[in-house]
Amino acid sequence: MRSRYCAFALGLVDYLLASWHPQARPQQLELDASIQWRRLDILRTEAGGPFDCEGVVEFEARYRSLEGRGAQHEVSRFTREGGRWFYLGEA
Repeated sequence: MRSRYCAFALGLVDYLLASWHPQARPQQLELDASIQWRRLDILRTEAGGPFDCEGVVEFEARYRSLEGRGAQHEVSRFTREGGRWFYLGEA
């Protein structure tokens, strides 16, 4: 989750697409360059430990845009395949 947040903050579209599970991955991704990501708060996790194959992360990501300050709140699902975690989407 933290690596995906950093990728959003840095505009690393290729990394974001590569970390998306192939069954849920969009064909392309366009990021809004006017959004400046400021902070990530992990609110809760379920599973996702070293012996788990699935996990859930609830987070709030704070940002600043042309419209002012805001926050994105999401509960995200992840799965591990071949030793790598992949984003599945919102829970």
